[in-house]
Amino acid sequence: MENVESTSLILEGGGMRGVYTAGVLDLLLDEKIDIKYCVGVSAGACNCISYISKQHKRNYRVNLNYINDRRYLSFSNLIKTGSAFGMEMLFNIIPNELEPFDHEGFKNSGAKFIVGATNCRTGLPEFYHIKDFNEDGYDAIKASISLPLVAKVIDFDNKKLMDGGIAAPIPIQKAIDDGIKKHVVILTQHKGYRKGKNKMMPIIKRKYKNHQGLINAMENRYKIYNDTLDKIDELEAEGKCFVIRPSSPLEVSRFEKDKEKLELIYNQGYEDAKKLSADLKKFLEI
Repeated sequence: MENVESTSLILEGGGMRGVYTAGVLDLLLDEKIDIKYCVGVSAGACNCISYISKQHKRNYRVNLNYINDRRYLSFSNLIKTGSAFGMEMLFNIIPNELEPFDHEGFKNSGAKFIVGATNCRTGLPEFYHIKDFNEDGYDAIKASISLPLVAKVIDFDNKKLMDGGIAAPIPIQKAIDDGIKKHVVILTQHKGYRKGKNKMMPIIKRKYKNHQGLINAMENRYKIYNDTLDKIDELEAEGKCFVIRPSSPLEVSRFEKDKEKLELIYNQGYEDAKKLSADLKKFLEI
């Protein structure tokens, strides 16, 4: 099933819960479901890259093979560089040496790949169309995965940017604004989940006192998230949205390092998508 250009693929973040998304995307690759308009934030954006380049199970290998490498994710990274996730490891060593990224496959895919970040001044989302992973492409992704308190503010596009999952946690509105009528949404939280207020706000307000927009976005994130879920429910009832989400809660943390747990949620993502694949194909053919 090639060239589904009238449909968007929307990818939520969620840190290491994104390994669930990796499983879903590998099922899509196996079923040759090739959606050409993709919007992702944070871990969702990172996973989408290998889907577009059609590198089956690359996300699995990147996340599971190196999760216990200090260069990938560690407190020592946070102390040394200001980011718990090692940017040098993620954007140089892994794609260029350990798990080579297929730049040509990505460039020749015909896909439109959009990454969301949060503007620290305005608190609004900023979206970037990534055509290739030159320096600018990597900087947009770095901004999208830069979580408050465990990463640095990223200077890019003459803006101060952080995690795309703050201002646009499930970035379906971008696709709607671009005129896309049908949407495939991959979530990393189970049915019925609702986000609560951020208990870290006192610390966030102190640390980011010079970034009021970011503070406002963090304070209101739970409202934006829950309102977006309501919108997705409406679109799903209208036959305009197809949702793939965990069939049961993912028992992992945002910074999970237990490989067995991560493998379980990868397999859960693959199997959840497999069970829905026939219905998904029907949805895409309408």
